[in-house]
Amino acid sequence: MAREADREKFKELAEKRVTRALKDIKLIGNLSNRSNYSYTDQDVKKITQALNKALAEMKARFDAKGDADDEVFKL
Repeated sequence: MAREADREKFKELAEKRVTRALKDIKLIGNLSNRSNYSYTDQDVKKITQALNKALAEMKARFDAKGDADDEVFKL
């Protein structure tokens, strides 16, 4: 029964967090509008590298079941 409750909690949190992450990624994509924002190719590279690194770390945590330190992104 406890395992079933753990599964339900995982599903609940995963759905909320992934939905929020997808929404935030779409909002980052909105920054590509050059009529509203000015950015360099280097800025885009830094953003995509940071997101790819975070995704790779998330995958590694599921594979290794380990912890990772939080990171703050800065341009």
